[in-house]
Amino acid sequence: MPYFIYKIKPPKRLEYISSHEKFPEAKKIANEMRLAQSADDDSMVKIIFAKTPEDAEKDLMVEREPIPMGELMG
Repeated sequence: MPYFIYKIKPPKRLEYISSHEKFPEAKKIANEMRLAQSADDDSMVKIIFAKTPEDAEKDLMVEREPIPMGELMG
């Protein structure tokens, strides 16, 4: 399954960037995009592992509850 890179702009507008078969390739591009963002750019760059772009977009649109910090440490 490929790794998809998306730019997410408020409120939850997805912009497909690219897909890659290997995580290091996707991570490099995502990190470069994050470093190039201006201070007033409130979008997020995300990498997601999915079968298809449709599956990736569906997963990115799911609202998740934040994990309490104590649960991360424990």
